[in-house]
Amino acid sequence: MNILVLGSGGREHAITWALAKSPNCDELFVAPGNGGTAQIAENIATLDVNSGAAVLGFSRDHDIDLVVIGPEAPLVAGVADVLREAGVAVFGPDAQGARLEGSKTYSKQFMDENGIPTARYASFTELEPALAYIEELGAPIVVKADGLAAGKGVFVAETEEVAEDAVRSCFDGEFGEAGSTVLIEECLTGPECSLLAFVTNGKAFCMTTAQDHKRAFDGDRGPNTGGMGVYSPVPIVTDEELAEMQSIMQVAAAATAREPFEHDYRGVLYGGFMLTPEGPKVLEFNARFGDPETQVVLPRLENDLVEIMYAVAQGRSEDIDLVWSDAWAVCVVLASEGYPGSYEKGKVILGIDEAEDLKGVTVFHAGTALNNDGELITAGGRVLNVVALGDDFDDARELAYDAVDLINFEGKQYRTDIGKRAASGRGAWE
Repeated sequence: MNILVLGSGGREHAITWALAKSPNCDELFVAPGNGGTAQIAENIATLDVNSGAAVLGFSRDHDIDLVVIGPEAPLVAGVADVLREAGVAVFGPDAQGARLEGSKTYSKQFMDENGIPTARYASFTELEPALAYIEELGAPIVVKADGLAAGKGVFVAETEEVAEDAVRSCFDGEFGEAGSTVLIEECLTGPECSLLAFVTNGKAFCMTTAQDHKRAFDGDRGPNTGGMGVYSPVPIVTDEELAEMQSIMQVAAAATAREPFEHDYRGVLYGGFMLTPEGPKVLEFNARFGDPETQVVLPRLENDLVEIMYAVAQGRSEDIDLVWSDAWAVCVVLASEGYPGSYEKGKVILGIDEAEDLKGVTVFHAGTALNNDGELITAGGRVLNVVALGDDFDDARELAYDAVDLINFEGKQYRTDIGKRAASGRGAWE
């Protein structure tokens, strides 16, 4: 089978890595790819991944059997719609389904209409009513740019003044069109947890739980990022909470296969949950694999990913039966100095081979490239995802940091406490 993966981050490297292991995979292309995908597939740097016509043209020229859409932007742009209409199997929802991520207001309305528990909220397109709502709700409070903002348009404001500044930054254009509508919601309390599901034919096939670390610095301090580390499974989740989350994902999947949806959702639905004292509540839905959650979930999947994705793309829900490893997975993100603010690129990276010589360690590339001398260099804010599998949580954490110590580049920045809080038990959130 010839497969095309769209995207360039750590998520796409992890997807490509899992697909490449399948005996059903013949030729594998990644557009645009990165320094890691170049080692296991053919990178296509010139393909416009947000153009359905361009992706369809490439698919026809290279006899592509399956297109896997990694990032959210091509999904929201309707790339999957163009491919499906032309008869190309595609893993990823159409533009209507992708609105669950593309518009936070739309997603909240979807939750309300389907009885999915979530935070109290309101949506605004003008400054003064938004400021009045902040005063009404009080702090702490959450402010979100409505559209896609690369994971950076969310503010958890401890004071009303910070919330007001966040709203002004949205309306002043800091996030472009994504901030022209602002969502303001109550601040829920409790640990966060992600539960992803393969969705097709109105059914959800839930993956294993994962917990991301969004803040830039140790102790959950600093600005929000795209994710600084993650682990799977999540030891603090009770059996009752897991059952509730799985039920919510089934409700959401079923809703995507009936009106007003014109076509059933086919891809990954990401549920971001807060484990509140009243039970799990949905913070957000994403229309694709999470990043960096993918990097700890897929290494624990024992199924052939090609077979699963192809069944999802074709609506063959009866052929999906997920099997998971008992191993624990921990991922530490190595970032460029200054991330998520400004940072320099082009720093030479050393030690990846030595890190991967450790049994159970895999390094996924997020922001890397090759320079003119063939050296691997930094090319993004999040540079590498260092993943370790262990027999228990402590073993996986220790191994991940042993691997981190072997990798070096100028300005290497990372959190030293990934998973530490969860290892201390639920009380660490009280």
